[in-house]
Amino acid sequence: MFGERDDAEEVAETLAEWFPGLGVPRVVRETLAGEDDAEDAQWLVVAEGLDEGALAKVDELVARYDGWREQG
Repeated sequence: MFGERDDAEEVAETLAEWFPGLGVPRVVRETLAGEDDAEDAQWLVVAEGLDEGALAKVDELVARYDGWREQG
């Protein structure tokens, strides 16, 4: 999850390079609900099928962009 679309797109491209079997992960806009943030959004990178070792690398990459990983 990222605050900036550019960060999410860079992470998606990096993941595609690191894990070619994934293809290019999707970048999805998630709108934040609330009274004053109708224009606010977070950007989600969807990457599925990674093992624990790969997830550790993902966590390091995500941290470089001030993002975080959610399971789901």
